[in-house]
Amino acid sequence: MPESSQEPAKVAERYARRKGAGGDDRYSALNPAVWQGMQERQRALIGLLVRHRPADLSSLRVLEVGCGGGGNLLELLRLGFDPRNLTANELLPERAAAARMNLPEAVMVHEGDATALDLPASSFDIVYQSTVFTSILDVAFQVRLAHRMWEWVRPGGAVLWYDFTFDNPRNPDVSGMPLARIKKLFPEGVVDAKRVTLAPPISRRVCRLHPGFYRLFNMLPMLRTHVLCWIGKSR
Repeated sequence: MPESSQEPAKVAERYARRKGAGGDDRYSALNPAVWQGMQERQRALIGLLVRHRPADLSSLRVLEVGCGGGGNLLELLRLGFDPRNLTANELLPERAAAARMNLPEAVMVHEGDATALDLPASSFDIVYQSTVFTSILDVAFQVRLAHRMWEWVRPGGAVLWYDFTFDNPRNPDVSGMPLARIKKLFPEGVVDAKRVTLAPPISRRVCRLHPGFYRLFNMLPMLRTHVLCWIGKSR
């Protein structure tokens, strides 16, 4: 069996190890460092949509690859996207079940390997991924998934990308995706990128003192670890 074909199972194993660690509230929305980062990313996302899409978002068809429990799609619903035009994919069964529970029934949720989805080419205005590729360590599988995502984007649409750019020396189960690598995965795309998200170790420390310190430290681009990209496909 080719190495890349084993990658979905290996991703599932990596997530299981993280879950097995347990007792970690670092990702709770009640954590000031988390909600400060969420609000910053939401503002940056709105800026991208204002620059690249019409004011009426309800007609746009969106696929999210690796939707987790559906949080990102809930954000899009609050911005005015129509649930009938949203499609979700999630590799892990328990997360797919959570997405089905959290999202409106009109949102179609597909469970399993995204590269195996039977979806028509050029059928989405936006194909969204958030912190998925950094959990994929097999380069061939990254290329395959990026190719499928690009196929699904209609001319004039885009891949919407949010992920971190640096390796985490404390976590061998992830690998940073620098902007140069993103551009290599989507060589035909026109990239509008913004560095966002104060480095989590820093944000956790400064937000313990006061949540307002997040914005102060985040004024320094060198301290931001993630990138939010609009990767446009020409008409």
